[in-house]
Amino acid sequence: MTDFPMLRLPAEDGAISFARNFVKSDAFMQLFREGMGLVESTANYLDGDGRQESAALPREVSLIYATESMRLTTRLMQIASWLLVQRAVAEGEMTAEQARTENNKVRIAESMLQPTSAEAARLPERLRDLIAHSMRLQDRISRIETQMTAAPATAANPVRGQLANLQARLALQG
Repeated sequence: MTDFPMLRLPAEDGAISFARNFVKSDAFMQLFREGMGLVESTANYLDGDGRQESAALPREVSLIYATESMRLTTRLMQIASWLLVQRAVAEGEMTAEQARTENNKVRIAESMLQPTSAEAARLPERLRDLIAHSMRLQDRISRIETQMTAAPATAANPVRGQLANLQARLALQG
């Protein structure tokens, strides 16, 4: 039998990998810059103006501030870790399988508990803005990760079926 490499069926189901394409896209790089920029601006705020603002808060509000800043930094660490793993895949420093293993260690959590609107209203505006931005970013990344890890559709691929038929006929002739 003559071997026709173009007729070989790929190991995967033939679906275009969303993950492989996304991590190399301009959209991913924008997301990466936004996420890492948010990490940096949050660190600057918490180490600078945030420290001064929290010191001026009443005791009961400073406890809410401490809790929310801890939740914020945890959320941002998860986001940064996810972004860095995806960038490593895009740059060929890590395989998709290694990335899956790493992402299983650090999952983008569902939105954590949020302060009540009355509690949030007592927090400094800048902290509220950073929390809101981080939650929007977390939700976007969570949706992207869901798309990246979703099982490929099991719908029949008509071209794949035709290739399989052709290969079977060639095998019978050979």
